[in-house]
Amino acid sequence: MNQQLAGYAPTPIAARMENHGRSMLKVAMATGRDLYARTGSMVAYEGFIQYEPNPPAARQVASQWVTGEGAPIMKCAGDGLLYLADYGADVVVINLDNDSLSVNGSNVLAFDADLRWSVEKVKGMAKFAGQGLWNVEIAGTGWVAVTSRGTPIVVESGRGEDETYVDPDALVAWSPNLKVKGKRSFKASALVGRGSGEAYQMAFSGEGIVVVQPSEDSTDRLRIRG
Repeated sequence: MNQQLAGYAPTPIAARMENHGRSMLKVAMATGRDLYARTGSMVAYEGFIQYEPNPPAARQVASQWVTGEGAPIMKCAGDGLLYLADYGADVVVINLDNDSLSVNGSNVLAFDADLRWSVEKVKGMAKFAGQGLWNVEIAGTGWVAVTSRGTPIVVESGRGEDETYVDPDALVAWSPNLKVKGKRSFKASALVGRGSGEAYQMAFSGEGIVVVQPSEDSTDRLRIRG
């Protein structure tokens, strides 16, 4: 039996964060290298690792992320191997090198605690969604893991003057330096999105990337505050 299951065994540690299969994240934990992770995402761990839900240092920043008192993240600290997952979603690992990424809150799985992060209003979208839409912006040098409902596609923006249009329900992340605006679409409302009313897309321009998943999530992918 051990030989039959050998192909699923953990692989030697190669990086701070890496995939174990498509749907699981392996994090090499070490003292002094704390991690923020989605609450409830831990599926297994080895060694000595402690968890702090709704940590005070993140509570104020994350208060805009969700309604209610609790923040959707926990702080992980210790030494060992930590395995995280989110209901079988694909996991995408990104190593930021003095760079930044804007991520839908529902797609954030984990990130290094020493990265700078904040909850930012998506500029140019307020008139399409009442008081605006909010995203999590992560910046600095370190590791980030995001989830995708299926294998995502990374679209490069900035090719000429063309804009990249994305259904908000399929959007995972994008470069924060991109310009964003909303576009209403009456005739395409039966083809884009799953709503029965007026459809709208997000238009990106500038140089950067847009990460799109091949699935539309029925939850509020961009938090509407109101």
